[in-house]
Amino acid sequence: MHNTLLSISIALLAGLLMTRLFKPFKLPSVTAYLISGVLIGPYCLGALGVDGLGFATSECVTNLSLISEVALGFIAFSIGNEFRLDDLKQTGKAAFVIGVFQALVATLCVDLALFAVHLAIPDKLSLPQVLTLGAIATATAPAATLMVVRQYKAKGPLTNLLLPIVALDDAVGLIVFAVSFGISKTLVSGSVDLFSIIVNPLVEIAASLLLGAIMGWLLTQLEKLFNSNTNRLNLTIAFVFLTVSLAMLDFHIGPVHISFSSLLVCMMLGTVFCNLCPLSHDLMGASDKWTSPLFALFFVISGAELELSVFTDIAIVCIGGVYIIFRCFGKYFGALFGAKAVKCDSNICKYLGITLFPQAGVALGMCATAMQLGEQGNLIRNITLFAVLIYELFGPLLTRQALMSAGEIQPIPEHIKNRRKLKLEEAKGMRH
Repeated sequence: MHNTLLSISIALLAGLLMTRLFKPFKLPSVTAYLISGVLIGPYCLGALGVDGLGFATSECVTNLSLISEVALGFIAFSIGNEFRLDDLKQTGKAAFVIGVFQALVATLCVDLALFAVHLAIPDKLSLPQVLTLGAIATATAPAATLMVVRQYKAKGPLTNLLLPIVALDDAVGLIVFAVSFGISKTLVSGSVDLFSIIVNPLVEIAASLLLGAIMGWLLTQLEKLFNSNTNRLNLTIAFVFLTVSLAMLDFHIGPVHISFSSLLVCMMLGTVFCNLCPLSHDLMGASDKWTSPLFALFFVISGAELELSVFTDIAIVCIGGVYIIFRCFGKYFGALFGAKAVKCDSNICKYLGITLFPQAGVALGMCATAMQLGEQGNLIRNITLFAVLIYELFGPLLTRQALMSAGEIQPIPEHIKNRRKLKLEEAKGMRH
């Protein structure tokens, strides 16, 4: 217990201090949190084995995985707020078309590029690995995108379209991954399993949406029992915790595997809640303030989880480089052509694809499933880890630049800068 509390406090302090060091470079806080995680992780300071200086082993980081699960639940809950029916009437069709199209184009581009690599070096990269990595390419990281939007208070048509698209990625990614991975398992084992390819992914999505809808309705009804916003906030937080725990259930009914996507369940919870509860705007805002340190911890832990050892294998670096380049290519041009098809304005067409580069949690979950391929799963896992390391360090920065270029991140007004400067000078004068 002592070591866990020490690890949490060190992780949070390291992340916050790193944001101060990175402030002159004007990098997003997400990038600072991730780098601080890498520094205190088992490959840097943690390797010294000094208590309180970092995570000595990967097991120390894994012990904090519950924090990551809860943080992802709150992130998904916040993104559910972007699916208000009033807003979807304006952006719903465009978000759906672009979300599906960019995910499929990314998969196609990675599949074709890696298939060419497979033909060149079949002993290093097999066809099942090609198909699985292509499916993993669909996933986008909602956490990094949401944090950048919040930090810089981005507002505008691009931002309004971006968050629903990132949310849709989870559903599209689950279907594409299930089908591709089912085919991959068939190629490895030689036996066709239609339940794995078709039934189980559809059941997972339907069950996740149903569970989230039920929990959202229950939360809305229970909110009516309280008059205090403090108690309503406490109930909301408790329900997100409860929903995350229920989403971890995993069981079989006959040949059908019943499991849930934590992200989809919590997104649906937020969607139903924000559309049914008249006080949801205020409660969502209060919840966002409460979860700030939780999100910081999530990204520091994510940085500590990144395995730098993948850089030692030249084959992984080369294949990973192809994966990264062609996934970015697919995301950018998929979003570009999708946006043009639904007649979005030029800024959305030009910059939306760049904001979809970050990749993390969902992709890591997919590569964990890919370990069912046995020895072939190890290469998939390492390439995904390598890609996540690159995407998470540079993706938030590219997202910020794209939103700034689109005019949706406004510079701080001069009068606010002057007011902050005056307060700082007053504080220094009081000390003296």
